[in-house]
Amino acid sequence: MRILHTADWHLGKTLEGRSRLPEQAQFLKELLQIVEEEKVDVILMAGDVYDTVNPPAQAEMLFYESLQQLSNNGKRPVAVIAGNHDNPDRLSASSPLANAHSISLLGYPTMDVQSIYVPTTEETLKLASLPYPSESRLNEVLSEEFEEKVLRNHYDERIRQFFGKMCEQFKDDTVNIAMSHLFVAGGNSTDSERPIEVGGAFTVAAESLPQQAQYVALGHLHRPQTIKRAKTVARYSGSPLSYSFSEAGYTKSVTIIDAKPGAEVETKEVYLSSGKPLEKWKATEGVQQVFGWLDEKKDVNAWVDLEIHVTHALSMEEIHRIRKHHDGILHIRPIFPEMAEERKAVKMDSVPIEELFIKFYEKQSGGAQPEEELVRLFLTLLQDETVKEGQA
Repeated sequence: MRILHTADWHLGKTLEGRSRLPEQAQFLKELLQIVEEEKVDVILMAGDVYDTVNPPAQAEMLFYESLQQLSNNGKRPVAVIAGNHDNPDRLSASSPLANAHSISLLGYPTMDVQSIYVPTTEETLKLASLPYPSESRLNEVLSEEFEEKVLRNHYDERIRQFFGKMCEQFKDDTVNIAMSHLFVAGGNSTDSERPIEVGGAFTVAAESLPQQAQYVALGHLHRPQTIKRAKTVARYSGSPLSYSFSEAGYTKSVTIIDAKPGAEVETKEVYLSSGKPLEKWKATEGVQQVFGWLDEKKDVNAWVDLEIHVTHALSMEEIHRIRKHHDGILHIRPIFPEMAEERKAVKMDSVPIEELFIKFYEKQSGGAQPEEELVRLFLTLLQDETVKEGQA
């Protein structure tokens, strides 16, 4: 059975007031092409279909038209769950019509496991789907205490119980997959993700993901990544487009999973080419450097965040000329000499300890980047030392 895992489409999302719907339509067209070329049997969409609980009509139309094409008129099952951006009632409202086309739209957490018959392989997929599990959507108070650590432990335990109960319904002769939209500790986030936790309260430990599942399809984090500490294969497919300049330079993808009952899965990334890239321009040589880039037609099809080092305020004529020659420039941010000096004078104690370690490692290794596992090990050792000092 070949499964495609995607998430975080955020249909209807804008970038500084600019519509991304044409790019999102381009992605969904590319997704259909990938599904057909890769001979995908099932599609899993792990939440955040839309960017708001009240999406524009064009976004909803794009979603339903795309689902119809992706499902191949009911021959290819599609399973969708609500993310923290989605209205669970609105998403699942059309379930009676969708079910007739082998499309499941699940809005609220439930312990019922979906049994999905896959006609192309004549196998059954057992899908433990857990839509975004907030306290309100779980319809329960997880803790009477507001202390972050207590709440986090209660939340983690509740999610573990949910998955444990659902996994009891897995069978030896079925493909057993879990899917959810949540924040797993250790995942790398970006600015475009709306926080789903207060501090770190609504965070799930990687070890709490169900090891009975052959694969855990996750949504919420926009950077494609595998959760290394999970006891099973667990992965964020990431968003199909870059939705903030903190994602500039990220390569976007969807994940393909080959699964057989009772066997380890095989996964691969299929990279996406849809949408405009997000680029950061830093014109340290002033406005003339920008005009040179415009003449060269640099990043002409990108969204651009522009930073210009200047000694005087930009004139309206200069700003007009820049915008006239590149309508994708969203920000024009002047940096004056005193501002540049202030940046250099930022105290090191304001820099996160993780970033300081990475900079130290780069300096000592001649520019190499430390592995994520090494950074986590350093933070763990540091935390252990801090605890020992506090107990002394």
